[in-house]
Amino acid sequence: MLETAETEAFDSLRRKPASRRERFAIGKDLRRKVPRRSLGEWSPPSDRPSAVTLIQQSHEGRLAELIPVRVARMLASPYGFLRGTAIVMAADVARLPATGITPVICGDAHLGNFGFYASSEGELVIDLNDFDEAHPGAWEWDLRRLVASIVVAGRENNATEDHCADAVRSCVAAYRAEVQFLSTQPLLMRSYNRLDVKRMHETATEKSLRAEIKRAAKRARTRTSDRALPRFTREHEGRRQIVDEPPLITHLPGDDGDLLAQGLDDYLATLAPHWRRVVGGYTLVDIAHKVVGVGSVGLRAYVALLEGSDPDDVLFLQMKQARRSVLAPYVHGDSAWHEHQGQRVVEYQQALQTASDPLLGWTTVDGRQYYVRQFRNMKGTVPLDGLDPAALVDYAGIVGHLLAKGHARTSGASMIAGYAGRGERLDKAMVRFARAYADQTEADHAELVDAVRHGRLPAPE
Repeated sequence: MLETAETEAFDSLRRKPASRRERFAIGKDLRRKVPRRSLGEWSPPSDRPSAVTLIQQSHEGRLAELIPVRVARMLASPYGFLRGTAIVMAADVARLPATGITPVICGDAHLGNFGFYASSEGELVIDLNDFDEAHPGAWEWDLRRLVASIVVAGRENNATEDHCADAVRSCVAAYRAEVQFLSTQPLLMRSYNRLDVKRMHETATEKSLRAEIKRAAKRARTRTSDRALPRFTREHEGRRQIVDEPPLITHLPGDDGDLLAQGLDDYLATLAPHWRRVVGGYTLVDIAHKVVGVGSVGLRAYVALLEGSDPDDVLFLQMKQARRSVLAPYVHGDSAWHEHQGQRVVEYQQALQTASDPLLGWTTVDGRQYYVRQFRNMKGTVPLDGLDPAALVDYAGIVGHLLAKGHARTSGASMIAGYAGRGERLDKAMVRFARAYADQTEADHAELVDAVRHGRLPAPE
């Protein structure tokens, strides 16, 4: 590897790094070793592990009673399958040609993992919003996952192959343009650059996409802790409680609740002093297990209700179990780079996002590692099933821009810019890859359906 965000030394102000021009030249020279057209290659190797085998491997350590819920969400469609199988794609892309430029990457940069949330100033912004698999890794891995997801989602929305290809080209062209721009900017400017909803609305050229952004942003602004009270809680004997909705929301035995409460106390120590004081002003009222997402189903995830000095002053926190990133074995084998996986998620989320949840922290409960964040801070997404083909092309450009922004915040921007260039060779290569890997995803989804039919995986009720 040429450079990683994890191993590059940033512990001295007396060491002068290579210049941008030198790094750009290194990236450009990599085209001879790894031609850009080679990034478009995909055919399953003869020794490729079965997708179902990898899914079964990922189920180890999860709550057995929730495995059918996870399987059901992946059965729903090839795109649902893609969302839940970062482990499968990581195993595939790690064997493909790569430049060796390894900033911090999302590790699960599919189309649905970009969305709205509130900045610490209360401003609605859009960015990457899932970091369970975040890790230093090849920038190509993120871009490959993103473009494959565009084609899979586009096909499910009845977009033509030409429209899907246009969306991939839009995404990759925007990625190239943004990384080229940011590679020329001061390092601090890269850290400040962000996309808020107003600017996103202005950036969108398609009327249908602007309408979807407006609707999605309006919904996101209602997703706050106080608005969640009537949805998730009820009054019982003068005390507010989270409402059970088995199997998705369930309470825990008393001892487990006490352990989680202690874990939340320990979490306070990982916050910045100001936010430690703010959160410390609340009192834990109730806590319950809550199933979220697709890839996370079966891992421990909890929602905690806290009250301030007034019953209407409430805060929901979410604790999510963090395990080793699916990328880690392909980056550093069995060695342990991260002592605490919750801390890994938090620190890499802060690295990739321009504005992050100020209440991000981590804790350990009963030997399991967790990260903690706000449960309701205006989170929302642009619904993919609401995007017509023209809007998909437009939105793909926006997420390509956001992915490049995240990568450029850590390391390697000038080298990526030098390699990617200003022409369309990378775009064309990624169109070929996206189509081929979308076909693979559909075939893997069919394998999952067959495995459930024959009892190799638990059938949803």
